[in-house]
Amino acid sequence: MTTFVKICGLRDTADVAAAVEAGANAVGFVFAESIRRVTPRQAQMAIRDVPGDVHRVAVMRHPTSEECRAVLEEFEADIVQTDVQDFSGLELPGHVARWPVLREGSADPGAALPEVFVYEGTNSGAGQPVDWEQASGFALRGRMILAGGLRPDNVPAAVRAVRPWGVDVSSGVERQPGRKDHDLIRQFVSAVRAVEREL
Repeated sequence: MTTFVKICGLRDTADVAAAVEAGANAVGFVFAESIRRVTPRQAQMAIRDVPGDVHRVAVMRHPTSEECRAVLEEFEADIVQTDVQDFSGLELPGHVARWPVLREGSADPGAALPEVFVYEGTNSGAGQPVDWEQASGFALRGRMILAGGLRPDNVPAAVRAVRPWGVDVSSGVERQPGRKDHDLIRQFVSAVRAVEREL
């Protein structure tokens, strides 16, 4: 079993290089209101040396069509990630995939699920874990990316308990809010790869 790893809230080329060198499968840039927010130009500069097999994710929350278009005009994203209800009003280029965010407490366990989706708490990047038992039920039904409160020290337990298709980390690889720690990025990816060998 190989777990997809996304490092989110990156801000510059050094952050991106650390994530890529650690073995992350995706790098995420926040365009919503956040201490991690970057401009599309900053994000595009940061990914200039990213290999083609590493996905580039534009993370938004409740964007208008104009806001989304403005980001995608400058930032070469493979994927747009935003709340599930946001996509009904967005027109995306055909080559850009959609990663809907289902939020704990508001996700309907009986509803049809997208092929790939992110499952997290109410506030993105807040470092609050979701209920892993609840999350495991969603993980059985699609390619679920588990987010919320993951860190190098707890991600092995999360992967064992939930069996997600992927994991997503932001604040869990920071020593100061909004500032990535490259050692923690390496530790996080290493912890995921180690637990994979047990499963």
